[in-house]
Amino acid sequence: MIVISPAKRLSNKACKIVLNATTPTFDKEASLLANELAKLNAIELTELMGVSDNIAELNVERFKSWGNSPTEEKRAIFQFEGDVFKHLDARNFNDDDIGYMNQRLRILSGIYGLLKPSDEMNPYRLEMGTQYAFGDSKNLYDFWGDKIATQIKLETKGNILFNLASEEYFSSIKKHTEPLEVINFKFLSISGGKERVVGVTAKRARGEMAKFLIQNRIEDTTGIEKFSAMGFKFKNFENNTFIFAAS
Repeated sequence: MIVISPAKRLSNKACKIVLNATTPTFDKEASLLANELAKLNAIELTELMGVSDNIAELNVERFKSWGNSPTEEKRAIFQFEGDVFKHLDARNFNDDDIGYMNQRLRILSGIYGLLKPSDEMNPYRLEMGTQYAFGDSKNLYDFWGDKIATQIKLETKGNILFNLASEEYFSSIKKHTEPLEVINFKFLSISGGKERVVGVTAKRARGEMAKFLIQNRIEDTTGIEKFSAMGFKFKNFENNTFIFAAS
């Protein structure tokens, strides 16, 4: 199984690819969280999320009209539009890749917990690290507990979990992944004369790696070292982490 983070940028442009829409596993939990957030006004959302007034007002409307979204495209994989998703480029997958992706890729989500590519999603903004008490839970990590990881283990074929999510999102399952073997990835770029992880470049590389794993049907560590998108080359494998450096 491959896990990735969601994106802030969303698209409502309909995609013609055939992929039957499904209902998120934690749809009821998402509605519960949306109902709680619908109680907040734009000023409160601005302070909570650290967003602009316009984005806060947009999300006030989203939470208040939860379940009645006018967006043309409902499926999660075709709504997310950030760097990871642009480089995953699922809109250009063939039918076999789409089917395989839907089995092997999951999107971690602050409000939905876990999304299949085919899951119908209400547009939203809610980052996993948001510090807000939902009912008896002190934050979203507390709210989700081991639920997301337990579901991932139920849906995973084999025993390997490819982690292409950010630390913020992977932290929602990190403590509960056993007995799965977690394989991590690090993408190093030259910046200021030194090799280091550059945020935007790493996001794009994670999308490219997700595409590589899907299109090459990689289900263990064999063949990952052949990844070469964006000029990256395999450097070494240590502590269950594949390290690639930009050439």
